[in-house]
Amino acid sequence: MLKCRTVWRTLAPLARTSSTVCRQNARRAGLNNGRLPACVPAAHMSTAPAGGGRENQLYVLLVGATCVGGAIYAYRTVKGDSQRYQDRIDEISSRPLKTFTEEPATPTQSEPPAAPSPAEPSPPAPDAEILAPIETADLPSGDASPASHKVSSHTPYLLIGGGTASFAAARSIRARDPGARVLIVTDELVPPYMRPPLSKELWFSDDPSVTETLRFKQWNGKERSIYFQPPSFYINAEELGSAENGGVAVLTGKKVVHMDVRGNKIKLDDDTEISYDKCLIATGGVPRNLQVIERAGEEVMKRTTLFRKVEDFKSLDKVSRNVKSITIIGGGFLGSELACALGRRSTESDLEVIQMYPEKGNMGKVLPEYLSNWTTEKVKKEGVKIISEALVKSVVSKDDKLEIQLKDGRLVKTDHIVAAVGLEPNVDLAKSAGLEVDSDFGGFRVNAELQARSNIWVAGDAACFYDIRLGRRRVEHHDHAVVSGRLAGENMTGANKPYWHQSMFWSDLGPDVGYEAIGIVDSSLPTVGVFAKATAKDTPKAATEESGTGIRSESETEHTASSPVASSAPSPTGVQHKDEYGKGVIFYLRDKVVVGIILWNVFNRMPIARKIIKDGEEHADLNEVAKLFNIHDD
Repeated sequence: MLKCRTVWRTLAPLARTSSTVCRQNARRAGLNNGRLPACVPAAHMSTAPAGGGRENQLYVLLVGATCVGGAIYAYRTVKGDSQRYQDRIDEISSRPLKTFTEEPATPTQSEPPAAPSPAEPSPPAPDAEILAPIETADLPSGDASPASHKVSSHTPYLLIGGGTASFAAARSIRARDPGARVLIVTDELVPPYMRPPLSKELWFSDDPSVTETLRFKQWNGKERSIYFQPPSFYINAEELGSAENGGVAVLTGKKVVHMDVRGNKIKLDDDTEISYDKCLIATGGVPRNLQVIERAGEEVMKRTTLFRKVEDFKSLDKVSRNVKSITIIGGGFLGSELACALGRRSTESDLEVIQMYPEKGNMGKVLPEYLSNWTTEKVKKEGVKIISEALVKSVVSKDDKLEIQLKDGRLVKTDHIVAAVGLEPNVDLAKSAGLEVDSDFGGFRVNAELQARSNIWVAGDAACFYDIRLGRRRVEHHDHAVVSGRLAGENMTGANKPYWHQSMFWSDLGPDVGYEAIGIVDSSLPTVGVFAKATAKDTPKAATEESGTGIRSESETEHTASSPVASSAPSPTGVQHKDEYGKGVIFYLRDKVVVGIILWNVFNRMPIARKIIKDGEEHADLNEVAKLFNIHDD
């Protein structure tokens, strides 16, 4: 009806104009034929000489055609609106009855919020505790069958992916909207958990059943689980639509294979369709593999681990207890952590641990060469055989061994391979959803609010975002997953906040050597390192004992640096390149401005590093800047 009225408003001026022109022409015709009698028979006027009769006929035809055309357009518009209205009614009617009949009315603002039940999550604590894992819980073993319950065909908040970013978003949504109904869909068989312990603390556990309990002791001696919350925290997916106080449900063992952005719905691998109001894509990434291994055949692939999930930890733990040799390909964070973990285990058995990489030393793409070489020696002391500058040419299975042929002619024989050569962002949904993928960094391209569309957000490893200080980036670390997931959840509930946080990451090479980093840390950039003698408290173990946490990103976000006070202790002049790098600060420069910082065995100083990068200033003497971290204090 509204469209008909709009059509009439458009056509009416044209009709009035045509009518006015007709009357003017008729008046001119009368003046030109002034000698005709005032009263002329109608029949005589039809045969009058030329002077306006034909023009009158043309304008009459024009007005008539306009009216007929307008009537046809209005009829088609009304008919189309009626059809679309009926289609929408049919769609709503096809949804499960409980979504509408069993759902309680949302309490008004004047009503006090209902108290959460024991199974309901309470609002999250401050930032430092938003992802604090549970201390005791009855946890799933990870071998459960995929969820087969019938779920509601509609959910207000849909989170695709079951990692840290999704869980952070769910907690954030529930904090701002206590009655929210949140559905997490994951292809894993377990609820959300932390990934860092899979390559760190779990390997140093004394518990023989650690692969079942997935509990570990932190460097400070406290025990915790890798799971963020026990199963009782979540509600059943099939009950989400009728939950009085809302809640968070996890649909495990299901993969989203298609996304209809215009229709606001997804399709699972079992053909189940779920519509949503707002959606978060937090699909993370998949481990890369070497093409020579992929082409080597099924037997080589069976004896190769791509390390990422709980199942990979369990599988590699079993392998390490049943073979005599394991070779890790990759010298980055993951490869070096696993090498140290397995190397420590090799001291208790006859396991041979080999680590090979194309760089000259461990962490060669991140650390300056002198520090990379020093780190390599530390890894060797953990019982790891290092093969540097190694480029793999081929891998074959021969005589119950895997033979790795290097391009320089060296041959390495081993029983099992761990490929730790990077992560590929999971953007499988980009094609069906029509979402943009960044050609340089990979991942879904999003704006400052982490939006890919008006009701679609992306967080974690899969998000390619714009950093106002460092340009467009994609980050693959735990702290970024926490912060971006939390921000996406806030924005899904109307916060409209931009992403400004400089996320940090950390790595531990056992309990005695660890570092925290922020910004762009690339060994190809100019660096300035300032070091000091370490003490007993300058280790990851001592740092966690002091802070009381095992995941350092949970503690470093508690405080914000405003005006750090420099240490009064004297600092050595010049850049310190000594044989021992007990503790120190490495500054990464671009155009004389600090764009990245590594704190080497210096802990709980990340807010200061974050402020230095945020300020974006040139510094004449970085030795003076290093004093802000108090590295020269005993």
